[in-house]
Amino acid sequence: MISLPRLLKFTAAATAGLTLCAHAAEAPKHIDVKQLSRNVEDVVVPLPNEIFGALNKLGGVNWREYVRNDKGNNFTERPRIALLLGSVIADGFIAVQAEDAPTVKDIGQRVLNLAKGIGVGNSITPHAKAITEAADKRNWVNVRQELDRTQNSVQKAMNEVGDQKLSQLVSLGGWLRGTEVLTAVVNQRFSEDGAELLRQPDLLSYFHTRLQGMPEYNMKLLTDIQDALVQVKPMIDVGQGKISPDSVKRINEITTRLDGEIVTR
Repeated sequence: MISLPRLLKFTAAATAGLTLCAHAAEAPKHIDVKQLSRNVEDVVVPLPNEIFGALNKLGGVNWREYVRNDKGNNFTERPRIALLLGSVIADGFIAVQAEDAPTVKDIGQRVLNLAKGIGVGNSITPHAKAITEAADKRNWVNVRQELDRTQNSVQKAMNEVGDQKLSQLVSLGGWLRGTEVLTAVVNQRFSEDGAELLRQPDLLSYFHTRLQGMPEYNMKLLTDIQDALVQVKPMIDVGQGKISPDSVKRINEITTRLDGEIVTR
């Protein structure tokens, strides 16, 4: 099993933490996702910096196209708030890539409000303040660092109060949003190497198993996500084969729908 601190650190913003080098140079001849990941207890965990840096090298990405300014709805169900928190943190990394300071500042405040909604606001307050200050100075390195620290602080605070399952949902929400953006980028300019970044079947199995262990959260959304993970896995678990353009497109449709359900009910 992936330890929760490592899982949250490396996947909350996604397969897609989305913290890549914005000015990459020559495109690589081949991308091996295993070289851009870390094995944690036999599960391949994507490292966002490396994965999205490699993706960016395959062709310039207009990150402003993927910035989301919608503040979404206010929710009271703690599992939904946890999923949304992960999604919003992923949005923060996207906004940093786009160097969109106003959106980064809005996201910092929203992360704080969502964290309060699941009882861990006190641990996030200093990070939200630091995100705002760094965004004002256009210090994107510091913003990325504070977003990463925010994830770690959320995870630590949840574990301290026995909310490990909500911590897993934060991670899942970030993975869904990150995968939505990753597939959108690859779908727009398809390459086999870009699609290869989706090859994470063990991670999908991990999330599916964790969701099965949450019967107390009787929510249609979680059932929908479980079903979607079952749908997506054979599209990326292709053995020696290649992940197809149709699979990338379909995964994008699935993750876009699910992230929309998280954000809008």
